[in-house]
Amino acid sequence: MSSVFTRIIEGELPGTFVWRDEHCVGFLSINPLSPGHTLVAPIAEIDHWLDVPLELQAHLFDVSRRIGEAQMRAFRPERIGLVIAGFEVPHCHIHVCPVNSMADMNFARALPMADPTDLAGPAEAIRAALAD
Repeated sequence: MSSVFTRIIEGELPGTFVWRDEHCVGFLSINPLSPGHTLVAPIAEIDHWLDVPLELQAHLFDVSRRIGEAQMRAFRPERIGLVIAGFEVPHCHIHVCPVNSMADMNFARALPMADPTDLAGPAEAIRAALAD
């Protein structure tokens, strides 16, 4: 059975995308830690980040950096946090989060199920900053 992320990537489930190339996607979290919280995931359904081929790992981190730079321009946070946990969905993904303190990285404080309309503005801000 496909992971929920594969179903989002394939368009079976809705997703608010800010990045897509032949290797990976970036889409906003529906349980964001902050506005613009983006998940960068390979298109290939790979569960654990240690199983991701090195070339693809490098690409995922490059895309995460580009999205993080766009988040810095769009939201002006103190930092961009990165987390790879892998417990919530069995599909490797990097959380790229605009944050102002370590408390902002507490997943227990994530917003429950964001409305897709609430994700549209942050997604557009990231896309615009990526285009700069």
